[in-house]
Amino acid sequence: MNWVAPIKDAETLKLFGEKLKEVDYKYYIMFEIGIGTGLQLKDILKFKVKDVRGKSEITVKIGTKNIENTFKIPKDLQKIISNFTEHRDPDSYLILGHSTNNKPVSREQAYRILRAAGHKIGLNSIGAQTMRKTFAWNYYKETGDIYYLQNLFNHASPSITYRFIGEKPNIEVFLKKMTPQENEKSRYLLYLNGNGKKRLDKIIDTLTEIRDNFDSPRNNDAFYGRVDCLLEELDSLMDNYNQTK
Repeated sequence: MNWVAPIKDAETLKLFGEKLKEVDYKYYIMFEIGIGTGLQLKDILKFKVKDVRGKSEITVKIGTKNIENTFKIPKDLQKIISNFTEHRDPDSYLILGHSTNNKPVSREQAYRILRAAGHKIGLNSIGAQTMRKTFAWNYYKETGDIYYLQNLFNHASPSITYRFIGEKPNIEVFLKKMTPQENEKSRYLLYLNGNGKKRLDKIIDTLTEIRDNFDSPRNNDAFYGRVDCLLEELDSLMDNYNQTK
């Protein structure tokens, strides 16, 4: 299975959009909404014309707990949507599967189109989350605000959001943005049932096991590759932690 990654290059992003237009303009619109708002593919396919036309933001329920989150629609995207939906029935689905019936494109079909467009330009890391990850990566690069994305996507921690966009966590940002109330909460949670020491012990045990088995003849190259990646991440995290006061 290929890792689904954001499209980070502007020219590649433009070319990908052109490939979608060649299939059907509706897939280009679908993609533009995804990379412009951060909405999930499954939510975009549920929209009817009236849900998005003339709107500057859209509220949807996300996650297993159906938490409501509001996604903003940039002005340039509002114009694209307005042109696409002009003279269309407000109750028709935005991304129609067939013009003869009012049913949306299936998630499987949309996924196949996205994958096929990616293959045409040499991108194999395309999936249903590509649009959302592209939005998140661009937003993070422009603002550096990982917390906005964390809240928008209802992620449990900034670390999850960093992994989602394929960026290394910036511990310095974490620590500098911690309020006294958040620090107090962290202390409480770390002491609760000995959670802090348990987590540290788990990390120490894992690293100790790796060190003790480092010279085992049973280790293959993949083992050392994983260890090298782990140490690279730890080196970066430790540097950020030690340099932040």
